[in-house]
Amino acid sequence: MSPVHPPLSRSAEDYLKAIYGLTERGDTASTSAIAEVLAVQPASVTGMIKRLADAKLLEHVPYRGVRLTELGVREALKVLRRHRVIETYLCERLGYTWDDVHEEAERLEHAASDRLVEHMADALHFPSHDPHGAPIPTSSGEIEATDFLTLADVGPGVELRVRAVQDEDPGELRSLEATGLTPGTRLLVESSQGDPRGGIVVQLGGPGGTRLTVDRELAGRIFVVSTDGL
Repeated sequence: MSPVHPPLSRSAEDYLKAIYGLTERGDTASTSAIAEVLAVQPASVTGMIKRLADAKLLEHVPYRGVRLTELGVREALKVLRRHRVIETYLCERLGYTWDDVHEEAERLEHAASDRLVEHMADALHFPSHDPHGAPIPTSSGEIEATDFLTLADVGPGVELRVRAVQDEDPGELRSLEATGLTPGTRLLVESSQGDPRGGIVVQLGGPGGTRLTVDRELAGRIFVVSTDGL
């Protein structure tokens, strides 16, 4: 992936990664959504959007927001690759747990060179997914599609496998690990209550497994794939 000159600042990389996350399913990103993800003021977002647009890294969609250009996507995927390879290395080689690597990787992703990250990936035999199940972009800028359903989207009677979970909240990750809702876990949705505030009852391991009620808000951050053709 060809670099952008001059090198991107840490702030610019954070913006590109945030906008990629907001738009990877084909949406646009509004100023308010970007500000919320990055915990900054909308006025700051407006200024950075202009700079990124001037650098041909994003474009405005009238009345809708912004989206990354092809160049912007390439740069965002470089940052994502660094982040997710570092997370995986910290877990597999340095003994970190999956709930304490995100913030560490957030800091290291801006300091680590692409050369160092490639050495890490080589030492790990080029992993395809990070500890939370998220796909790791390849060094050539390709990434597995992530148009997964969440557990909150699925009705009763469906057998699933946990594909990935969001990784920002350490406490939530510890809770997921304690209950067994980790990437690769099979489960059967027993009931999905109509009340949007209600919990979702699942059987871990499939039919006949341990019953567990998952808060609907949490279920919306657990990405799943069907094992029976959903």
